[in-house]
Amino acid sequence: MIKKKICMLGAFAVGKTSLVQRFVNSIFSEKYQTTIGVKIDQKLVQVGDTEVNLMLWDIHGEDDFQKVKPSYIMGASGYFVVVDVTREQTLDVGLSLQKMAAQMSKNAPFIVLINKTDLPRSEWYINDATIEEIKSKGFKVILTSAKEGTGVEEAFSQLTSLMINK
Repeated sequence: MIKKKICMLGAFAVGKTSLVQRFVNSIFSEKYQTTIGVKIDQKLVQVGDTEVNLMLWDIHGEDDFQKVKPSYIMGASGYFVVVDVTREQTLDVGLSLQKMAAQMSKNAPFIVLINKTDLPRSEWYINDATIEEIKSKGFKVILTSAKEGTGVEEAFSQLTSLMINK
């Protein structure tokens, strides 16, 4: 069995904790609880013949008052950049965190998760053109909803495959 560290990066309240809870425990809660520091969860997954113990680092959201410490990212085998589809500034924060994470993780694989896609399209800030713009940078993008479970298994499965095939 191999161990892999995955970091959840993004602005505050984009759904990082909800995505982890949906993946690890198959649950979703409407109750918002701010992550303080880092919360670490684990999940054992099977990729082909390989058993992988995922160490999921749910890192507090970045905002004007609190920056993500680069040391949290050290040793990461991969990471997610989580963005709230309804909030413009979360994309800017996410892309900024991605640059820092690329340096700290020695260019570990990552996936951009556009979260909260269960909300009505009329509330979406991030449209198809913006998604194509993100993809044009060479970034992999998956649309997710922690509430409905959409794209969550796919995201963790794809990142795990990228990490073990690197």
